[in-house]
Amino acid sequence: MSKEKSGYGFLIKWLIIIGDLILINGLFILLYHWTETYTIDEFNSKWNIVILLLNFSYLFALSVVPVRIYKPVMFTDRVVQRSMSLVAFHAVIFICCLFFLKLGSSTFPVKFIVYFYLTLFFFFTFWRIFTREALKRYRRYGGNYKKVIIIGAGKNGLNLYAEMKRDLAYGYHIDGFFDDNILLKNTLPNYLGMTYEVNNYIKENTIDEIYCTLPNSQDEKIMNLLDLAEKNMIRFYLVPEFSRYVKKKLTLDSIESLPIMGVRSEPLQYTYNQMFKRAFDVLFSIVFLCTLFPFFFLIFGIIIKVSSSGPIFFKQKRTGIYGKEFDCYKFRSMRINEDADEKQAIKGDPRTTKIGNFLRRSNLDEIPQFYNVLKGDMSVVGPRPHMLKHTELYSSIIDKYMVRHLVRPGITGWAQVNGYRGETKTMEQMEGRVRLDVWYIENWSFLLDLKIVFVTVLNMFKGEKNAY
Repeated sequence: MSKEKSGYGFLIKWLIIIGDLILINGLFILLYHWTETYTIDEFNSKWNIVILLLNFSYLFALSVVPVRIYKPVMFTDRVVQRSMSLVAFHAVIFICCLFFLKLGSSTFPVKFIVYFYLTLFFFFTFWRIFTREALKRYRRYGGNYKKVIIIGAGKNGLNLYAEMKRDLAYGYHIDGFFDDNILLKNTLPNYLGMTYEVNNYIKENTIDEIYCTLPNSQDEKIMNLLDLAEKNMIRFYLVPEFSRYVKKKLTLDSIESLPIMGVRSEPLQYTYNQMFKRAFDVLFSIVFLCTLFPFFFLIFGIIIKVSSSGPIFFKQKRTGIYGKEFDCYKFRSMRINEDADEKQAIKGDPRTTKIGNFLRRSNLDEIPQFYNVLKGDMSVVGPRPHMLKHTELYSSIIDKYMVRHLVRPGITGWAQVNGYRGETKTMEQMEGRVRLDVWYIENWSFLLDLKIVFVTVLNMFKGEKNAY
């Protein structure tokens, strides 16, 4: 009998895959008939090979983007992102197969392929979200759970217990604790015994997973428990001591057989994410600079020249990726002054021109920075670049300040769409900006970038009270 018999986890995964295949094939057939692309005879003559390619493409894409929605914790935005990635991989593989086997545009028009994948993305995402929510509901009613025990009832063990019990949708059924401190018997939620009693307990009870929170100093006990778990085909997890003070998702790597732990998850460390983000930046900036920018330049350029003497553009040294300096461009919003590189703009700043007030409130003064994006100094989305003086000041007094320079600075960012724009009057405000910038670096996704761009454009029309 399966060790996961308490939750039938293996069935959940296969049910999701079967549902994916039914959706992909059903939608393909429905759209094909609905568009009436070809006669029935031609359709039937190519039917077997096309369906075979359609399903082969899904299975190949699944090996790149495996099913994860049955995991204990997965948020909706990640479900959407993974759905988009799987559909994108499927599209690339399927289209390449069609052309390789000479079943390309002559058999399937581009319009049909576009309709199919746009519709597939919508329904596939809806199906995955529905499945995730249904699974969470099923778990809350006591299904698809894993029976676990926790070894060690110290602070780490109690924190782990609290996290697992926070939401029944995680699918954990905690039998209780094992700890060698007998005094904890009356204070723990469910004390099961001493650590040497684990052996008898797992022989008499079905256990799916063991979580060990013992300190490193008890390495002999930990090794014995690990051996015991493996002999009984129980999955064994270690909760490291540093989890008491490092409260974040970590990355695991290895040097040969020696495991190493990274203290920060950085999606943009991966080359394919860097290439994807850079491709979006280049495409977005080229389209903008070739279409809308000439109109903005003509209109605002004339007004800026008429309203005050000086150049149309303002150029200032800012801190970029890895601390490198670069020239950041903006539409000039202030009169020429000696404090431009030293003093931050404040509310009611006498240096700001009338057109400058409008440009700053609407973010339009940042438009020339699309040139910086095209050059590679900046990205469309990222932490805002600061003046050199601010970098020097805050890097010495704010923890993790320089972490925000691990990626290219952006025209807009996560901190900006969450209210951190304009003057930073207090240290707490700058710390808030840094905290959100670091969160963005650790949680980057393409969908998050799109969300930030959308909210930024929305705020341009709504106006922001902190923008001046």
